[in-house]
Amino acid sequence: MGPEKVDVVIVGGGISGLAAALGITERGLSVRLLERESEVGGTMKTVREDGFLVETGPNSALETTPLIGEIVRTCGLTEKFLYANPVGRNRYVLRSGILHALPLSPLELLTTHLFSFSAKLRLLREPFIGRTLHEESVADFVIRRIGREFLDYAVDPFVAGIYAARPDQLSVRAAFPKLHALEEKYGGLIKGMIQGRRERTNRREKGKDRAETFSFRDGLQSLPRAIAGKLGDVISTGAKVTQIRDISLNDQVPNDEPDARRYVIEYLLGDQNHEIESESVVLSVPSYAAAPVIHSLSQKTSKTLADIPYAPVISVFLGYRETDIQRPLDGFGFLIPAKEHRNILGCLWSSSLFPGRATPGHVALTVFIGGSRNPALCDLDDDHIQRIVMEELKSIMHIDGKPIYLKVTRWTKAIPQYVLGYHATLDTLSEFEESHPGLFFCSNYRGGISIGDCIQSAKVVTERVLDHVA
Repeated sequence: MGPEKVDVVIVGGGISGLAAALGITERGLSVRLLERESEVGGTMKTVREDGFLVETGPNSALETTPLIGEIVRTCGLTEKFLYANPVGRNRYVLRSGILHALPLSPLELLTTHLFSFSAKLRLLREPFIGRTLHEESVADFVIRRIGREFLDYAVDPFVAGIYAARPDQLSVRAAFPKLHALEEKYGGLIKGMIQGRRERTNRREKGKDRAETFSFRDGLQSLPRAIAGKLGDVISTGAKVTQIRDISLNDQVPNDEPDARRYVIEYLLGDQNHEIESESVVLSVPSYAAAPVIHSLSQKTSKTLADIPYAPVISVFLGYRETDIQRPLDGFGFLIPAKEHRNILGCLWSSSLFPGRATPGHVALTVFIGGSRNPALCDLDDDHIQRIVMEELKSIMHIDGKPIYLKVTRWTKAIPQYVLGYHATLDTLSEFEESHPGLFFCSNYRGGISIGDCIQSAKVVTERVLDHVA
C-alpha cells in the first residue's frame, strides 16, 4: 500500500496552520494537519491552577479583522468570547519612576506629563517632513518624523511590548508596514492616519490603535482547541515532520503540466516512519523548524529560515492579595522604556482585563523579561527571576507582601525579529514558492506576528492553495 494521499498537507498546528486548515476544508478539499506536540495551539497555552487562569503565551488579541469573528462563530465560541474591560484602554508608561497614562486624545496629549512641551511642539513639524529613499530602522523613522522623545517614551516601550525588540534593530518597512505605508502613500503620519482610517472602514478592518482587545472565558487556548474540534480527524498530533521531497521528476506528472508538482512529506509518529503525498503543502511552523524540513529542496532557503533571529522572553505570572496592591489597577498595565534602565519589559494587569483570572480577593499580574533588549536575563534561574520581578513591582507599584502564586514560563525563541534587511529574507521565501509550485509559507515570520495577522495570512494562503489546486 502506498502513502496516504490528500489535497493539502499542513505542517504545524499553531493558529496560522489551524486557520488555514479550517478555510481549506470548508472549501471541500481533503487536508491532513501534522502537529509535533501532543496538542495544537503553538504558543497559545492556558493553564488553570490554584484558582488562577494563566496565559503562558499571548495574553489577549486585537480584533483587527472580521475573519476573527467568522472563526469564532463557525467554531461555536460566541458565548465564551470576551471583550476586555473598557478600563483596559488605559495604558501606562514609566518615566522617571512614575507611571503616566498614555494620552488617548489630543487634549490628553496637550496636558500629559509623559512628554515635554518641546516634544509636543515638535509634532507640528511632522506633516512637512519629506519621504526618505532608503530603508530605515523603526528608531530612525520615528526620530526623523516626530522626534527622539516620542521614540523613547512612546514607540520604544511598545516595540518591546509587541516584538520584545529594540527599535534600532527592526526594519520599519517589514515590522510596521502600515506605518511605513502612511508616509509612502500620504506623505506623512498625521495625514495618513486621518485619510487611512476611512479606507480601513471601507475594508471592515480596524487599526491596532482602535481595535478591541478580546479573549475567551476559559483563556486564549479556547480558540485553537475549538478549531481543532471542528477539524476533527484532519489533525494528527505527535507527528514530527522530518523532510519534504519533490517526486515530480519521477515521471508521475505529465509533461504538459510543468507547474504541477507532487510532494511526499515524511514524518515520525511515535517510533514509526510515515509518508503522505500531496500536491500542496503549507509550512506553518517557526522558521527554525521549517529550515531542516526543506533543506533537500533548497539549501539557500533553508539557511535563510534558520538565520531568522528570535527574541527570548520569560513570562512571570503572579497572584497577589488585593490588599497587597497599593494602587488601583485601572488599565491594561504598563510598559517600560529602555531609558528607564529596568530589568523588566512591562507588566499586564491581567485580572483587570478579563473576569475569572484570579480568585476572589486576589489580583493577577503578568510580567515580561528579556527580549532583544536584555536577552542575558533569560539565562538566570527561576529564583533569580522571581527576585528581580518582585523588586521591580515593589519599586514601581509599591506592592507589599509576597505573591501567593507564581509561575515562570520560558520561551527561548519567542518572537521572530523583522530586522533591517528583512525584505531580502521575504524575497528568498517568495522565490522558493515560485520555483516550488504548491509549497507555501504561512507563519508569524511573514505577514505579522499578532493573532489577527496570522489569521489574515492564513486567509491569503488559503486562497493561494485553492487557486493552485484548481
